[in-house]
Amino acid sequence: MPEFPAPCAENVSTDFAAALPHPVRLVAIDMDGTLLPDFSTVVSRRNREALHAAQQAGIQIVIATGRRQAFTAPLLEGVGLDPETLLVTSNGAVTRTFRGDRLDFCHLSPELARALAVLLRGAGMTVFTLDRPSPPDLIVEDMAIARGRLAKWVEANRGSIRAVQPIESALGDEVEIIQGMAAGTLREMAEAAARIADSPLAGQIEVIRTAYPGHDLSILDLLPPGISKRSGLERIASRLGIAREETMAIGDNWNDESMLDWAGVGVLMGNATDDLRVLAQERGWRIAPRNTDDGVATMLEMAIARIQPDANTF
Repeated sequence: MPEFPAPCAENVSTDFAAALPHPVRLVAIDMDGTLLPDFSTVVSRRNREALHAAQQAGIQIVIATGRRQAFTAPLLEGVGLDPETLLVTSNGAVTRTFRGDRLDFCHLSPELARALAVLLRGAGMTVFTLDRPSPPDLIVEDMAIARGRLAKWVEANRGSIRAVQPIESALGDEVEIIQGMAAGTLREMAEAAARIADSPLAGQIEVIRTAYPGHDLSILDLLPPGISKRSGLERIASRLGIAREETMAIGDNWNDESMLDWAGVGVLMGNATDDLRVLAQERGWRIAPRNTDDGVATMLEMAIARIQPDANTF
């Protein structure tokens, strides 16, 4: 993950618990750049302890990530989460328990996926995630174009990837597709987004952007209309009978925007980009400490203190 300047001290919420209008019963937490430190796939000890304490206090923990289930669950194996912990993966397309039980999902139609593959050819790297219990569950057209952070992603997922040319030939009507993804430089993904916006597909697809300016990397997640981390969080809260006002969402990037807006308390990590921190002030989101300073733990400890006013923080 890119390095960002630390936020001004006055922007970090230090009186957070006292300012909460309602106790928090559900916290949705992004993974990369939020729960995980920069350049690491290991959850810190303080974050682990805060997750355990929150669950013991009766707070529902939801992991909400752009990663697919197979790329998320292994990173959480040693954290000690309850097996019933809910994971919203692929930016809202699938909800499963940590144990792997699928609760709901929304597939991208093969016809639409094939049209996207043709439309986006030549604009970065296009990937389709298939709803399969075993690899290969990622379809790409040309792994050779991957470079920088994309090359690291390809290497980490090599056992799950199948390369097919042309990619649309692997997207038959019998295939269940969770999502599409276009990835490349900021310029390439701006071009890809413009192609979609100017095409007949514009109203048929949800385009969710993630950007890492420090690495000149951007990702467009391509999902059925209305699907996002927000929709996943909203479905879970409804299922559990938890009011919107009793929810908190914590994230650091553009794909967290709608989730932070929907939650009763939206929390932006201090390592987010300057434009997101400006947006946080406009939207009324709280600013947490950076991910490298255990910002998630800070927010969870404060939420626990709101439920248990006499509880000791870590």
